[in-house]
Amino acid sequence: MCEAHAAQAALATAAPADVAGGREYTVQGMTCDHCALSVTEEVTQVPGVTAIDVDVTAGRVLVRGAGFTDDAIRDAVDEAGYDLVA
Repeated sequence: MCEAHAAQAALATAAPADVAGGREYTVQGMTCDHCALSVTEEVTQVPGVTAIDVDVTAGRVLVRGAGFTDDAIRDAVDEAGYDLVA
């Protein structure tokens, strides 16, 4: 996580949700383009993920593909240094 942004306030909790074109997650702690890049690099390595869209402002990550699990996405987001909101 970016040290300069580590004190960001917590986002409202939201469970992963199926949306048109993929599965949407809420990620706590992302505040800049570097944050988005870190999450993108980790999540795109999850087997079954074909694309990812990160909205830093909303704290949302849309993951496209098939065969990936919420736990695998959570692990990737954790590896990037952020928290997937339950």
